[in-house]
Amino acid sequence: MRLSSTIFALTAAAASAMVLQQPGKTKTAPWTPASWRTKESKQIPVYPDQEALNDTEERLSKCAPLVFAGEVRNLQDQLSKACMGNSFVLFGGDCAESFSEFSVDHVRDTFRVILQMALVLTYGGSQPVIKIGRMAGQFAKPRSSPTETIDGVTLPSYQGDNINREHPFTAEARQADPERMVKAYDQCAQTLNILRAFSAGGYANLNRLHQWTLEFVEQTPAGSRYRKLANKVEETLRFMSAVGIKLDGPELSSVDFYTAHECLLLPYEEAMTRKDSTSGKFYDTSAHLLWVGERTRQPGFAHFEFVRGLENPLGVKISDKASPEDVLEILDTFNPKNIPGRVTLITRMTAEGIRTSLPPILKAVKESGKHALWVCDPVHGNGFQAENGFKTRSFDAIRAEIEAFFDVHREMGTHPGGIHLEMTGKDVTECLGGDNNEVTLDGERGLATKYETHCDPRLNAMQSLELAFCVAEKMREIQGFPELEL
Repeated sequence: MRLSSTIFALTAAAASAMVLQQPGKTKTAPWTPASWRTKESKQIPVYPDQEALNDTEERLSKCAPLVFAGEVRNLQDQLSKACMGNSFVLFGGDCAESFSEFSVDHVRDTFRVILQMALVLTYGGSQPVIKIGRMAGQFAKPRSSPTETIDGVTLPSYQGDNINREHPFTAEARQADPERMVKAYDQCAQTLNILRAFSAGGYANLNRLHQWTLEFVEQTPAGSRYRKLANKVEETLRFMSAVGIKLDGPELSSVDFYTAHECLLLPYEEAMTRKDSTSGKFYDTSAHLLWVGERTRQPGFAHFEFVRGLENPLGVKISDKASPEDVLEILDTFNPKNIPGRVTLITRMTAEGIRTSLPPILKAVKESGKHALWVCDPVHGNGFQAENGFKTRSFDAIRAEIEAFFDVHREMGTHPGGIHLEMTGKDVTECLGGDNNEVTLDGERGLATKYETHCDPRLNAMQSLELAFCVAEKMREIQGFPELEL
């Protein structure tokens, strides 16, 4: 009786959190880090112990920043160049970070694949690549339903390791626990320490580019193509050295690496927001860049209200449901000064949606004179449930959406500024397809073989590298360069 009462209370609270009322306009209202609390919210969990939540928020507000305002401003400067067509952005990392999967090796392997992909894009596309990891904060995930039912038992949905537990399927595990925010903060701090060490401590040195290749990719055609590219880069470096160009500077021995995540768990994000002592402006110090998703980007609601006052560069997910008017309102609100690189619009539409829905949006933004950095998320619109019950994505559909993204931008005379991938450095079998070591429905490389994600399916390292070559070719095509000969 006691358990059933707890279940009822939790599920009722979760369901009530999704009930929406018509909010007021927020464009000209005064903003504070807490003003989102006056707005109707979606996707924020119900914490049964309000006192414990308040205590957690207070503790987090006194913790050291995870990132710093100067780093955020550096990213903003780089994104402004991408917005103007002078560089390219690569977002990559897990769908959802977890406590159990965390390790130095896991962080390193994802980092090194991003380095490989960036090298392919830089060499192939002849543009600097801004590297941003979906790391050190990408825990919380929006859910299509606030509850989940298994064997007749209904409980709150799993919303990410920083909110509740996925297993076991019990009322206690699914209850939102504020202490998990502190645990997530601690893991983020460790992840950022690892990333800073790898990016600035010699691991990212271009002289090590052959050592970035993961063992299971080494003997594949994609790995072979990367080795040929790496050999060409090494030849170029030797020539530069021979003519007297110094190769020991920071440009070749280290990389700028930034972090980003979806701004979803607002109690945590508010607690991590600080006023910069030099500018007097507010920065969310949980990440360099924050984005709002398709489910939380609605004007007048809590997430929209929170991010509009931050100095961090902002991302907004845009599906084929968005109208040109929706996008213009987003740009008006988030970027009233029309600063290049302030807002990144991340399209997630499927290949067909890109070809039919994106052109009128691009046209409206271009004619308005508003600045937007356009990035393609080709994974979120291409998920489906396979015949054997696994949630998966098609590699071919992902590639087709990337190709459509570049084709439409070329036709419209706008800059395709980046890609945003859910990927990992591990040899998982979560997305079907791939040109080499294809992931199949069943068999030796079947979905069930290494299906390890805590949420949505991720591209493995080999699939990610294959897509990097695809993107490099599309970049060359737009610039009128011949195909890569590797």
